[in-house]
Amino acid sequence: MAFQKFTKDPNARLDYQWDWSAWLATVGDTIATAVFTAEDGITVDSSEFSDTAATAWISGGTLGTTYSVVCRVTTTGGRVDDRTAELKIVER
Repeated sequence: MAFQKFTKDPNARLDYQWDWSAWLATVGDTIATAVFTAEDGITVDSSEFSDTAATAWISGGTLGTTYSVVCRVTTTGGRVDDRTAELKIVER
């Protein structure tokens, strides 16, 4: 999975997806859990996952600020990995 960069309006509450399918296919595994953490200033309101992807619903943020959001998955085979995305707050 390539490093991801997203944009978001400060008043929006939107879903952002981390696609783990390419990595999981190489190791023959699926997602068992997905946990999101975000820097102070934005909020992960809820999250969900499938066998190969994880989605976070995110709100908040200060205009002009870039935040990091980390998705940590644990697979059914016991693998644990993180992917960090940048979320830049822009007027849209």
